[in-house]
Amino acid sequence: MKKNFSRNASRLLWGIPLAAIAAHLFFAPVMTSAAGPTIRPGTTTTYGILAGSTITNTGATTISGTAGGDVGLFPGTSYTGSGSVTISGTNHITDSAASIAQTDLVTAYNDLGVPSPTILSSPDLAGRTLLAGTYAATAGTLANSGNVILDAQGDPTAVFVFQAASTAITSVGSTMTLANGAQACNVYWRVGSSATIGVNSTFIGHVYALTSITANTGASITGQLLARNGAVTLDNNTIRNNACTAAVTTSTPAVGATTVAPARTTVAPGRTTVAPGRTTVVPGATTTTPDSGGALPQTGAYTETLIFLAVVLVILGIVKIVVDRRRF
Repeated sequence: MKKNFSRNASRLLWGIPLAAIAAHLFFAPVMTSAAGPTIRPGTTTTYGILAGSTITNTGATTISGTAGGDVGLFPGTSYTGSGSVTISGTNHITDSAASIAQTDLVTAYNDLGVPSPTILSSPDLAGRTLLAGTYAATAGTLANSGNVILDAQGDPTAVFVFQAASTAITSVGSTMTLANGAQACNVYWRVGSSATIGVNSTFIGHVYALTSITANTGASITGQLLARNGAVTLDNNTIRNNACTAAVTTSTPAVGATTVAPARTTVAPGRTTVAPGRTTVVPGATTTTPDSGGALPQTGAYTETLIFLAVVLVILGIVKIVVDRRRF
């Protein structure tokens, strides 16, 4: 009788904590961490310019920046107008460093194609205030005919990715503005063919183009111009390849602008993760919900549950010892 009691008590004592664990798993809030793609720029980070076939420059062009002011060319050999280009780094013309950088460029280009984009109703970014995330347009092209604001909402690590399946073209005098902590070092353009930056325009971001890149007269670029297979053409340009800093700039989106929030993108070192998107309303502005878009799949991380489980198992072990002692 005593043995049966002890056995039943033991089963009951095992059942209570197991039921508690099951209840905790059922009712506990899910803690998620999005698994995103890794953007691996490799040795390309030090290049203001990197081309595959030729580099052609007209007039006084300056290439500098805290991340590096190198110029690279591989496998092409023709660099025209180099005498009027001022750089803060090193020329790597058809050398091993340029070869490695081109290999790394392919890797980074492919990485930027991984995140699922928010599909914009129009390929023209002008007049929009864009929050961190990944963007594309159904036409496969992206353009800027006026001013586009990139709003980090106070997060200096916020990442903006633009995926143009074919071309990216900005108009004469067009501008890009960083707002609320956004940094040029966290802006990426993946261009499926060629990019063209308009005369006297202001451009922000790292351009990774499959074919060629043209910076027209007087265009100013805060970022990089990296072409895989084709040419980079310059004309009296200023290129600043700046590294990220802890500084936070603040700016208020213009009233009347269109604010679009895609799948939210945050960055841990070397990693981009995506969480569900949201739309923010700017007072007096027209707010547009993205036509479509998506987030990368999330995986659960039940940290609280694991801690709870460990505590229960410790208590369970103590109870088992007491029951066994009573049995004998």
